[in-house]
Amino acid sequence: MRTLAFVLPYVFDTSLRFLRAALSVPGLRVGVISSEPLRRFGPEIAAQVAGHWQVKNPLEAQELVTATRGLSKLIGPVEGLLGVLEELQVPLARAREALSLPGMNVETALNFRDKAQMKDVLRAAGVPCARHCLATTEAEARAFLKEVDLPVVIKPQAGAGARNTFRLDSPEQVDDALRSFPPRPERPTLLEEFVVGREHSFDSVCLGGELLWASVSHYHPTPLEVLQNDWIQWCVLLPRDVSGEEYAPIREAGAQALKALGMETGMSHLEWFRRKDGSVVVSEVAARPPGAQITSLLSYAYDRDMYQAWARLVGAEAFDPPQRRYAVGAAYLRGQGQGDRVVGIRGLERAQAEVGDLVVEAKLPRVGQSSGGGYEGQGYAIVRHPETEVVEQALQTIVRRVRVELG
Repeated sequence: MRTLAFVLPYVFDTSLRFLRAALSVPGLRVGVISSEPLRRFGPEIAAQVAGHWQVKNPLEAQELVTATRGLSKLIGPVEGLLGVLEELQVPLARAREALSLPGMNVETALNFRDKAQMKDVLRAAGVPCARHCLATTEAEARAFLKEVDLPVVIKPQAGAGARNTFRLDSPEQVDDALRSFPPRPERPTLLEEFVVGREHSFDSVCLGGELLWASVSHYHPTPLEVLQNDWIQWCVLLPRDVSGEEYAPIREAGAQALKALGMETGMSHLEWFRRKDGSVVVSEVAARPPGAQITSLLSYAYDRDMYQAWARLVGAEAFDPPQRRYAVGAAYLRGQGQGDRVVGIRGLERAQAEVGDLVVEAKLPRVGQSSGGGYEGQGYAIVRHPETEVVEQALQTIVRRVRVELG
């Protein structure tokens, strides 16, 4: 029996799915470190966890060290620290180092979390990626902008996915961005060449430094377009077959990127572009399972609980590569109009009549719910079928038929 501490800063639905998965793995005893009391996790989880330790700031490494030591007194020596949030990976690594626990070290965690350092490592290893500049002054930013043509992308040094990422198309937008996010030595600004192409993800599993398994998904449209246009209802598609030669370049680049960044054992989420000429460009890599329901999509595509597969991988260092059985996709339902509440939902019944038999999971918007939800919107529907074309058509039907109105 191995005893682990799962760091779950806040009670989010997705994080709870990973925690439940860890609790279901035979041979694991799981304690929880969080900023919220155990009762917030519900009676089912409260009855299963080996112990709980509450902290003020779960993203602070020293608090995790103190909590792990305290938890060890309650449930026995903690042998590993787990967590799925991207913002947690460096604090977890620092805590492991202080406690002499196995797992991802600080250097590797920084390779994934510090986006400028990541690009430096990837370019040094020959991995195709966009040109970039980590500017600490406006002069450095302006010098980089003279080297690359507009548009460019501006983002934080320690970003997560596409959050706080903006595309700059004109000199006026550049001026506004540098005024709003002035580069400083203590808070640098990351500028990147804008890559034109279709965006995808490469989600993978490594064990002992070996790439064991990988999946490819397609974004329609790109996450950056979605963030810049809050009315767009977007989709993620996992085609039935991703074994063809058209994916060979990203299989090679993905393996090369993970090796260069130092991935040993874990699940990762790599975003990449395919240019019109067929070449690939790696955007960025996260040392965590994918978000935006993609882990659920993987579960449906492979007929395997990928939440539990992740927990077995990082908790017991065991993984059996599954075979893809279905094409799967998710349509994200996003509100249109001004307002902080959902006031109406149109077209839902018609969409259900047309594709309802393909839906395997859904979280539908409700009148009265908050408009909050970020780029994932107010709800989603997941569809599955053995044929990719059927899934593609179903996704388009959903985003075309369903309209969520805000007011």
